[in-house]
Amino acid sequence: MLDVREMLRRLRLGESARAVAKGLGVSRNTVREYVAWLDAEGLLAGDAAALPSAGELEVRLARTEPMAQPPRLMPYRDEIAELVGAGLQVKVAWERFSTAHPDQRASYTAFRRFVRRYVDERPRRAVVRLEVGPGEEAQVDFGYAGLVPRAPGEPPAKTWVFVMTLSHSRHQYVELVQDQTVGTWLALHRNAFAFFGGVPRKIVLDNLKAGIIKASVTDPEVQRSYRECGEHYGFIISPCVPRSPEHKGKVERDVQYVKRSFLAGRTIRSLEEGNEEALEWVLEHAGRRIHGTTHEVPFQVFEQRERAALLPLPTAHFDLVEWKQAKLHPDCHVVFAKGYYSAPHPLIGERLWLRATSRVVQLFRGHQLVATHGRAFRPGQRVTNPAHLPPKKLRYLMQTPTWCRERAAQIGPATSTFIERLLGDEVLDRLRGAQATLRLTDTYGEARLEAACHRAVVCDAIYSKTVQRILLRGLDREPLPGERAPTPDSLPAPIYARTFFDLFTPADPTTTEGEKAWTSLTSSPRC
Repeated sequence: MLDVREMLRRLRLGESARAVAKGLGVSRNTVREYVAWLDAEGLLAGDAAALPSAGELEVRLARTEPMAQPPRLMPYRDEIAELVGAGLQVKVAWERFSTAHPDQRASYTAFRRFVRRYVDERPRRAVVRLEVGPGEEAQVDFGYAGLVPRAPGEPPAKTWVFVMTLSHSRHQYVELVQDQTVGTWLALHRNAFAFFGGVPRKIVLDNLKAGIIKASVTDPEVQRSYRECGEHYGFIISPCVPRSPEHKGKVERDVQYVKRSFLAGRTIRSLEEGNEEALEWVLEHAGRRIHGTTHEVPFQVFEQRERAALLPLPTAHFDLVEWKQAKLHPDCHVVFAKGYYSAPHPLIGERLWLRATSRVVQLFRGHQLVATHGRAFRPGQRVTNPAHLPPKKLRYLMQTPTWCRERAAQIGPATSTFIERLLGDEVLDRLRGAQATLRLTDTYGEARLEAACHRAVVCDAIYSKTVQRILLRGLDREPLPGERAPTPDSLPAPIYARTFFDLFTPADPTTTEGEKAWTSLTSSPRC
């Protein structure tokens, strides 16, 4: 603000308007306007040692406002307010206004000053700049980087730039990626910590889904995979208040700096090439500049004060882990990354927590581990623990056609023939029928099943239901059509059988045991 009291003192000392303008750094026209106003107020004449107070001058200026002139843009105030109110950035609003009114050659600075004073009616908020000690904090964020091919010759794809900035030294890590998944998010942290050679004690981040599931001022919900990463490396996760990007202003400015200084005007032919160039740019340019806020060189500050203050890297390698909820479907499997993993069948319909690393997939019901599997290595692969399936389903999976043939051969030739013909159907899959047939031994035994299969084969009725009806009606004990039922005389005589007479004749005490047995055997009419 112009010091009117100092101007009045100089004028009373006899300095010219030119000298006063040069001494106060204002134009001569401004000095002439104030001279006219001071003269009209009767303040120009007098002793330089007896000046009116600054408060009195301020009151008189407020009352008279001798230089008050409406800005040139005032007639367009409503139009400018409409542009800014539509959500446009001030610079974009200025560009559109300049296009619509080429006769109004207002500079961007004047336009922005007008918007701030006459259009933007939001109350000004006080902010506090927080300075942290070495190794205490890092801030992370993504910024859109345009379209970049993953490899030379491939079509360009959307690409983002990840930036992690150490809050004390302002040293940074930069990497280009083509997704913002949880796995990529964790890999970026691992790469950044390896680049710095240590871990900051706190990570300040925006509420992006890879890190924060639910944004909240008081109770944010952290992604379980990110929480596990924090536990492994020992850092604290500090989400910003929702819609408050100024809480991580250091990295916000650095993302814009990377876009303007590194990405602008650069042609990147592949993702790998872009990351190599980004690393070189950080070490040779960004880290060697004098920072505009700290007025220090970030890389020098990092080497001198911050590197030693970082937490040491863990000795154990951090295997990237991903947590997600998955529903157990009626086939007793959950779906993850195009693979299928089984869980106990009583949990069908429930949402389980799935924890996946590069080698292992684990399923949890709450905090209880219910299944562990090796990672599927191709899309569509089913990883199944047979114990997770219902007994009926497990029996179907375990009793293969080969098993059915082997089991039938153990029972008898008729059963083997029946099962072989049943499984030999070239059109219909009859494995379930073969399994059902062999299960009949649990009720009727092997001998009756063999007889029933013989009857079915002779009658050319190769159906599982046919064998079941034969056994149910006892037809396996009946003669086949065209066969005569066996009579007692047609049966072979048992060689050790005894007659009624032999059983009730007293034994001769003078006859030896061998003689008695031979006499009894030869005297039998059935031999």
